[in-house]
Amino acid sequence: MILRLAFGSLLARALTVSMTVLAIALSVALFLGVEKVRTGAKASFADTISGTDLIVGPRSGSVQLLLYSVFRIGNATNNVTWQSYQDIANRPEVDWIVPISLGDSHRQFRVMGTTQAFFEHYKYRGGRSLEIGDGHGLNDLYDAVIGAEVAATLDYAVGAPIVVSHGLASFTHHDDQPFRVAGIVDRTGTPVDRTVIVSLEAIEAIHVDWQSGAQIPGQSTPVEQIRQMDLSPSAVTAALVGVKSRLQIFGLQRWINTYPEEPLLAVLPGVALQELWQIVGVAETALIGVSAMVVVTALLGMMAMIFSSLNERRREMAIWRAMGARPSTILGLLVLEAALMAALGALLGLALLYTGLALAQPVVDSAFGLWLPIAPPTGRELATLAGVIGAAALVSLFPALRAYRLSLSDGMMVRI
Repeated sequence: MILRLAFGSLLARALTVSMTVLAIALSVALFLGVEKVRTGAKASFADTISGTDLIVGPRSGSVQLLLYSVFRIGNATNNVTWQSYQDIANRPEVDWIVPISLGDSHRQFRVMGTTQAFFEHYKYRGGRSLEIGDGHGLNDLYDAVIGAEVAATLDYAVGAPIVVSHGLASFTHHDDQPFRVAGIVDRTGTPVDRTVIVSLEAIEAIHVDWQSGAQIPGQSTPVEQIRQMDLSPSAVTAALVGVKSRLQIFGLQRWINTYPEEPLLAVLPGVALQELWQIVGVAETALIGVSAMVVVTALLGMMAMIFSSLNERRREMAIWRAMGARPSTILGLLVLEAALMAALGALLGLALLYTGLALAQPVVDSAFGLWLPIAPPTGRELATLAGVIGAAALVSLFPALRAYRLSLSDGMMVRI
């Protein structure tokens, strides 16, 4: 009976109620959307690299090493000599090792020098391997394999020429040794999508006529002669390492961190990611707080709407009282109306959230490399929706208590 009365009352004030429901829906969608983006970003960062036990680079900060070696953000403070790299590779604990050489770019996309082992051992999203969907790998000295985002942004196809620029924001180009697109990696949602991959020997080749970061004036070695040279690298930027047994990780890490020939740093990717999230945790908390305040504002707006409608409904409530309704029934009716509005708003907000996720998922993946999974609501999200409904019932108690105290004579009084 009271449920039918509540629905009838809401329908009688359809315009005001619908605006309140929409406000709650938008606030719920925003709050849950922030949570989805936060967890999606965290998962995307964590899934960027998997199966790698250690990241090795020159001694610096663990977060800095992670950012430039995996996410192509920032720059290394130094390099790792090739001799040190070989010493690590020859350790009995090492199952595989992948060198990485950074420093050059192509039209604002990072160029990374590596070996074929990168395509064999780099894993993402729980162990998925890189797949070259079009073309092939690094078969020639001047072959380049590009990520899906590079191909889409620059409209490149297999066979397209690529000229590498010296440094990240440089007007100096290695145009005397152009590359060609040999393959395009399928989209991964990782920084690989925005990377131009060449061989370590190619990095050495384009710098044959360079010294101390500048081209030697008047010197230009023919490509045919360069191909005959020993192009073994003298240094690399970092290395990804896999060990034969997980029990050996910390022993190898300790040996690298105390390597006597040069200062090196070995970090566990998972630990470095945790440090990164601790750094951004303050901003994360602030974002959640702002979205929570939007929900609170919507609930306060609902309470204000109920308060403002009391004067219009005083006669209606007085008639109910005259027909035998108890004050507690009126109180319960107002609380139930608020709970129904909040429930409708929560369901509408959930629908808006998943509609927005379906539309934004490919755009966010393409623009930022963040994969936002579309999964059923988690227990935490359902608890949030229940909390919104409970909070709506709670804040409605204030106007409901006032209605509870309205007397029958006050409601039947004709005001002039």
